[in-house]
Amino acid sequence: MALAALRRALQRGAGSEAVLAACDSRAAAAGRPSAGAFSGARWLSGVPVHEDEEDHSRPTTPWVRSVISGVDLMRDARYNKGLAFSQLERDRLYLRGLLPPAVLSQEVQAERVMTNIRSKRNGVDQHTYLMSLQERNERLFYYVLSQNLEELLPIMVQPVTGEYCEGYSLMFRSLPRAMYLSLEDKGSVFSIFKNWPERRIKAICLTDGQSVGHLGDLGVQAIGVPIARLALYTACGGIVPSACLPVTIDAGTDNEALLQDPIYVGGKHRRVRGDAYWELMDEFLTAVRRRYGTSVLIDFASMDYGTQSKLIGAYRGMFPMYSDAAFGLPTAVMAAIYAALPPGASLLSQRFMLVGESPRLTAIAELLEEAVQREDGRGTVLDARQIIHLVDSKGLVVRDRADAEHLEDHKLPYAQDRAPCDSLLEAVRQIKPTVLIGLSDDVPPHAFDREVCEALAAGCERPLILPLSRKSADGRLEASEVEPTDALAWTQGRALFADKVTSGPVALPGGGVRQLRKVDTTYIFPGLALGVMMSRSTRVREDMLLEAAKAVARRVPDEDRAAGALMPPTDALRDIAAHVAAAVANKAYNVGVATELPRPHDLLGTAHSWMHNPRYRRYR
Repeated sequence: MALAALRRALQRGAGSEAVLAACDSRAAAAGRPSAGAFSGARWLSGVPVHEDEEDHSRPTTPWVRSVISGVDLMRDARYNKGLAFSQLERDRLYLRGLLPPAVLSQEVQAERVMTNIRSKRNGVDQHTYLMSLQERNERLFYYVLSQNLEELLPIMVQPVTGEYCEGYSLMFRSLPRAMYLSLEDKGSVFSIFKNWPERRIKAICLTDGQSVGHLGDLGVQAIGVPIARLALYTACGGIVPSACLPVTIDAGTDNEALLQDPIYVGGKHRRVRGDAYWELMDEFLTAVRRRYGTSVLIDFASMDYGTQSKLIGAYRGMFPMYSDAAFGLPTAVMAAIYAALPPGASLLSQRFMLVGESPRLTAIAELLEEAVQREDGRGTVLDARQIIHLVDSKGLVVRDRADAEHLEDHKLPYAQDRAPCDSLLEAVRQIKPTVLIGLSDDVPPHAFDREVCEALAAGCERPLILPLSRKSADGRLEASEVEPTDALAWTQGRALFADKVTSGPVALPGGGVRQLRKVDTTYIFPGLALGVMMSRSTRVREDMLLEAAKAVARRVPDEDRAAGALMPPTDALRDIAAHVAAAVANKAYNVGVATELPRPHDLLGTAHSWMHNPRYRRYR
């Protein structure tokens, strides 16, 4: 009716008053400001610019065009192609004159991006530049990342992402790259979820910023970790970017420097714990279930391990849940163990010694125990625990130790009925382990020194050494319990070795070179997430994790295994993710937790077909 009135007014040759009245009627019907509201304004690119200062205080209605073209198209990171727009696209989409005349392919653009990244001074600057590309050109960002994973992966994980988060308040942009929830939002979380523009969310990476590597509590600034992590979901696992949602729960911070910082973008109060925190978490997860369903993968990042464990224990029956500390690192360790096993050997034939002070160490023990029990259906809990030995700061964990009554709960299942050993060396000589694993939250209580490594080699022809601690006395991420060169030299080059740092050639004492690759959870979580999504699984079970570990171990080429590598090459991460996804989905269907029906005949082919392709698309 409003359009008809405008047409009649123009046909009658009515004056401006009639035209404005018709426009007012149309604007009122659409819920936008009337034409009369702009009668005293001058116009610039379709936007009224008022000369009168007091007019800025008047409320207005924000709106955008429904057809994206011209400048709006270039400003939308999902569709922007930069100089890759063809001449025909520039004409059709009103881009002529808005870009230099050259047309550059996506490959040339990617090379230019890599040149810029390599020119940066440090990892934080490189990460900052790369993430700014995500805000300008999403497809180019994922193309560059997926094509240069081996080179760019170190700047997308800790410690670089943590150091980037330290300056997040300075670099904060108003673009909605994540969702922020605080205690003040209690009671409104479900309605807040409706503000997020994407409806089909399949993976949520959640943080509360309490534990960002060696930097500790960074509060709301830790949101950079989930954003980078979900970028790896897409680059490595092919997860569609629009299906990923990074979320931070702002429960405050105990970081005094942030509390005193005038530009800190989070709530300036001490970290809230107790019932208020858990009630907000419960409301959050309930809202996720209502809004997105029960097959959404919840990934916990940069959170206290105790908090993660409590949430996983309480809600893993409701959602598929994951965290690097609880599931990712144990699965990666199992992949290294499977890769190191001689042909025909079983886990029951091995002796495992886990050294350190960390509940994450017993998470490895628990998955190892599960693997032994499930091996050919022959193992039992008793069989598994008899070959798993813990060594903490006070020696071998046994029932007859003087402090046995005060052992932490997570150590009790692995307390052995044998004589106490006060030192790691004594324990190694007594038990003769075939696998030695070290992991501590702080400075490792025992170093894998020369005597320990020599004793290990004396009791086993081909020992496996996995020193996974990375924290030195000053809290920085540095070396582990033993350097690879020392471990190989002290075992006469017979040991298999992998840590969380070393990738590349390491010289052997008698000549020759050993090719090492680090134990990394990036081999696990992208494929696990893809497998959960393509099967629409409602759980992440231990047997699914073990299938993921076996899939990773199978992707280690025989020639690499012969050269000493226990993990696959990182430049094949997308292919590894597809195989992991197929293995995870297969197990999900077999145990009845998959809800995507009917079951695909070719799970590997399905995994590849699900993967996001970051190549540019042609526009009509």
